[in-house]
Amino acid sequence: MSANSSVWNKTSWRDFPVVQQPNWPDRDVHEQTVQELSDLPPLVFAGEIRALKQQLALAAEGKAFLLQGGDCAEDFGRCTAPAVRELLKVILQMTVVLGYAGGKQVVKVGRMAGQYAKPRSSDTEMVDGVELPSYRGDMVNGIEATPEDRRPDPQRMVKGYHLACATMNILRAFTRGGYAALDRVHAWNNEFVKGSPQGQMYDKVARQIDQAINFMRVVGLDTDNIPQLQQASFFTSHEALLLGYEEAMTRQDSTTGGWYDCSAHMVWIGERTRQVDGAHVEFFRGILNPIGVKIGPDYDVENIKKLVTTLNADKEPGRLTLITRFGAKKIEKYLPELVRAVKETGVPVVWCCDPMHGNTYTAETGLKTRNFDDILHEIRSFFEIHWAEGTIPGGVHFEMTGDNVTECTGGGRNISDEGLRRNYQTNCDPRLNAEQSLELAFQIAEMIRN
Repeated sequence: MSANSSVWNKTSWRDFPVVQQPNWPDRDVHEQTVQELSDLPPLVFAGEIRALKQQLALAAEGKAFLLQGGDCAEDFGRCTAPAVRELLKVILQMTVVLGYAGGKQVVKVGRMAGQYAKPRSSDTEMVDGVELPSYRGDMVNGIEATPEDRRPDPQRMVKGYHLACATMNILRAFTRGGYAALDRVHAWNNEFVKGSPQGQMYDKVARQIDQAINFMRVVGLDTDNIPQLQQASFFTSHEALLLGYEEAMTRQDSTTGGWYDCSAHMVWIGERTRQVDGAHVEFFRGILNPIGVKIGPDYDVENIKKLVTTLNADKEPGRLTLITRFGAKKIEKYLPELVRAVKETGVPVVWCCDPMHGNTYTAETGLKTRNFDDILHEIRSFFEIHWAEGTIPGGVHFEMTGDNVTECTGGGRNISDEGLRRNYQTNCDPRLNAEQSLELAFQIAEMIRN
């Protein structure tokens, strides 16, 4: 059955082969939970989703730049105002650097308010000689290595919804309630970053912004009543892995009649779930959100062509973002062919670089990590290849946190493999800390400016 041969509705994905879904112990309970979620209010609204698509259309043309970042997998226990604020603070700092130093509008999208499920390479894993269901994110099961905690529980989706709702409330309060006002740029400098070279460079940019805003006031402009100076547009995204949850959150817009997945402004398909004739692609082709697709080195050219034409049949700017994840050692081999193949389709896309997943390795300490220099190398190669191919490097996609973690090696403080033990917190993949993220922002700003 072809993804293009049937009439779409929000349940049509159920007629297609589906992968990476939990083995729910009781299917009836799962269906009851999906119905329960269907009756709850949307987390985001169609008008907001359309606004993001318009901004991404600018990124596809090179008039804006996509900054997408957040936790690898959100933790139910970390849904607190301080945790959300610290991550938002870093993204706002990076926005200032990319926008002011890079000279381009920044589209801000967080991996937040729904990044609670993760794909896994196997349904089970061995822990101390005991076979247990793999941890698939807090929206599915618990991380503790016990049969009880690892048992998939559909009611976790309901808890995930309510925590996503709380996160959205916090984000809206911070971005629209004055915290994101540009005259607060100094307040966004994290304590542990202030004394670093990156923090000092940021402080210099902040002073220049202060001078510009003060000049506007001197010449008589009422900066307190300029929305662009007092508020920040901020959008949410996650990998739409659990199709029952996404189906439940998909609603018909009363003004246009279109269907939107109201779990987030932007959702993406992962590397493991982008089968053209699979359930995820079938679901995604019908929703009107901006959508992303992760693409690693194991792609097939003809498959990719079918994929982009299926997901963006109307060739709508801002609709489709391709998030490439090759690794520093492989990007020069695999990205040029991919770019040329997509160009042949005539489908407009936002090209976005995920420099995290392809650069993961296990340190001698046994901890999974990524090296800052590898991440930066892949980003540089991403820009240079797109320049050479005549296409537009439109964005970056980071796994990052506002906390002072030690999960990725290198960077300004030159975290070593052994130094990872100091504050390694992630339940899943290693994340950039605030200082490393800001350092990358300055490097990327220079690339954008060039």
